[in-house]
Amino acid sequence: MHPTLDAEPDLHADDQPTERGPRRRGALIVSITVFALLLGGGAAFAVVQQNGSTAPSKAYTTVDTSTAKVERGDLFGISPTPGTIDYSDSRVIGAGASGTVTATAPVGSQVSLGNGLYWIDNVPVLLLHGPLPAWRAFGTGMTNGPDVLQLETSLAGLGYFDRTPDLEFAESTERAVKRWQQALGLGQTGRLELGSVVFMTGDVRIGFIAAAIGTQIGQGGPLLTVTSLNKQIEVDLKTSDQRLAVPGGAVTISLPGGTSTTGTVITVGASTEREANGQKSIVIPVSVSLDEPAATATLQRSSVTVGFPSERRDDVLSVPVEALIALDAERYGVEIVAGDGTTNRVPVTTGLFADGKVEISGDGVAAGDDVVVPEA
Repeated sequence: MHPTLDAEPDLHADDQPTERGPRRRGALIVSITVFALLLGGGAAFAVVQQNGSTAPSKAYTTVDTSTAKVERGDLFGISPTPGTIDYSDSRVIGAGASGTVTATAPVGSQVSLGNGLYWIDNVPVLLLHGPLPAWRAFGTGMTNGPDVLQLETSLAGLGYFDRTPDLEFAESTERAVKRWQQALGLGQTGRLELGSVVFMTGDVRIGFIAAAIGTQIGQGGPLLTVTSLNKQIEVDLKTSDQRLAVPGGAVTISLPGGTSTTGTVITVGASTEREANGQKSIVIPVSVSLDEPAATATLQRSSVTVGFPSERRDDVLSVPVEALIALDAERYGVEIVAGDGTTNRVPVTTGLFADGKVEISGDGVAAGDDVVVPEA
């Protein structure tokens, strides 16, 4: 009777050897070798055949790893919201008198105390500092007022007024105005007509010119737009996120090009209706100042992303999210590296995910432990 193909040969020591036994041992050795290499992170292996030759090598991709520390500290969730960065305190300047626009300061230029913003019929309209707008002419006989204080403070800053500024337009004020007019090459009247100066809280930047040179313009007609020299970010928060914006609160700012910086909430406005793509919505306007203005020195009007802190966990352990491994269908863990280089998988309970990190807790994990993470 012929043996079946499935019959096992007799492998007693006294029996004549067959090719089947050595092949099975070779296969077992290869299997163990492959398994060991896979456990050890081997990148490639060669199958050793019975006759000592090798089959073509077959590469197996592995993940390069490094380690990160288990950290203890506060963890913040971040709610990202689109915003726009631009120069702040935009204001339209109207013509102080009717006439022909003969010059303007260039767009993007900075105008400092005492310098010209624009020229009507070749007569400059000059920048002075103060929070109040000019509403009357300045000259001898005018009543006392805070606008006079602004004028004298500006003249003192320019070096033409040598007394302590006050509310009275006195002879000393008139003399200071005349000296300033002389330095500018203007008629020395000692008087400033309404519209000949513009008060702003500080130096300004020319943002937009509405009336080109040669334009005939009437008094009060829009001539140019100025801003402060500082940039800030405007954000429209959803009403459901209003609680995230608190004056004085810290935020993160993601800038074009992949860089980031930080900022501070300065104002939170009242609910406002906005319309975009034909859809109306109610938003909360929020203004954010930059902690490091130099970080945005090269940016003009640009889109940014503002991260408002949301959830918070105090004094918790955290690791990079990439350190988490699935132990089974329901449990996560981390791989802790011992001092001798061996690793041990430890089950953990996860909490808040925030800023690329995850809160963890569990027996066998402590601050300062090294955990395995895949390299980027």
